[in-house]
Amino acid sequence: MEPEGATRALVMSDVAARAGVSHQTVSRVVNGHPHVAPATRQRVQQAIEDLGYRPNTAARALVTGSTRTFGLVTSHINQYGPAQTLLGLEQAARAAGYSLSVAILDDDSEGAMREAVDRFVAQSVDAVLALSTYGQAVESLRRFEVPVPLIAVQVGRDERRPTVWVDQEAGAALATRHLLELGHRTVHHVAGPGDSMEARGRIVGWRRELLAAGAEVPEVLTGDWWPASGHAAGRELAARIRGRRAGEPAVTAVFLANDQMALGLLNALHGEGLTVPGDLSIVGFDDVPEAAYYTPPLTTVRQDFAELGRRGVELVLARLGGGDHQAEPVEPQLVVRSTTGPPPSPKGRREAPVAAPAGTRALAAPGRLPRRAADRTAGTTPVTGGRKGLLT
Repeated sequence: MEPEGATRALVMSDVAARAGVSHQTVSRVVNGHPHVAPATRQRVQQAIEDLGYRPNTAARALVTGSTRTFGLVTSHINQYGPAQTLLGLEQAARAAGYSLSVAILDDDSEGAMREAVDRFVAQSVDAVLALSTYGQAVESLRRFEVPVPLIAVQVGRDERRPTVWVDQEAGAALATRHLLELGHRTVHHVAGPGDSMEARGRIVGWRRELLAAGAEVPEVLTGDWWPASGHAAGRELAARIRGRRAGEPAVTAVFLANDQMALGLLNALHGEGLTVPGDLSIVGFDDVPEAAYYTPPLTTVRQDFAELGRRGVELVLARLGGGDHQAEPVEPQLVVRSTTGPPPSPKGRREAPVAAPAGTRALAAPGRLPRRAADRTAGTTPVTGGRKGLLT
């Protein structure tokens, strides 16, 4: 007998009585079973809302054998790419009726990755997604044998394991081709850290595009993803521009492996009295929300992290269903703004442009906030090999 005044926890039979259906029907609705009539499903969901019923996840896991939880192992979450990928995966998992539990690695060692994966398996998650593009953590995934689907994120195609990724090489090729088609004889590159697979993929795409065009491949400048390293690269390139001797190749274009380093480089060039794109054309990578508001607005390569998350969850669900589905890479997009133009005349540097370039959007009307570039270009076809990019 319950103590006087005690409140009994709601159970499925309470919902069934309220909705006028069986306990089994409520169970089917709660567990997302497809074979429930729409009107019945709506009646049960309304009863759940009216009563404030919350399913017992532990009990449901015992019955269904599923916790409806994915584990995500990640690192470097203070960086834009990993943070946005986590967000995309969480949104896609929630839309599919799953929750996402996250483990953040302190280092990119094999031991740290294995410990995190084993911990998720012990917690009976339905699948594990591993988002780490650095060092031993990536290589170790090939050796893991676990009883649940293990999906690698942002590590490129691998026939030995299921993966989902944005095509880094294609994105770098888009940036490089855009600059070459503007008339630049070659394109310099400021890369990310040497132990990053994403940085290495962007180097491969940049170099391959230069070689295909018969252009000189300059020495790579290496950064660390942060603005300070872009600033240092900017001062180095400014010194080469000012110290160029007769007969030496001109430095007129640079592709940076992310937008944050591009921000630092823009600041350095401004401090050196050089103009963009008058003296140097610049392309970044990622299309961070601030890129459209850099001075000048940054031409960059956009990664669709929402689509990456959707495909990652789609791959997990296919594997849970026993399928051998392999995801196709998410294609990046070139977003053309104001930091790229033709190379300067041999007679001297061009003046900084006064008017906005053709194709740029007008500012929002007074009282309205301008939308993100992604919002303004919804429905635009991704650029994968042509001459046109998104104009924002």
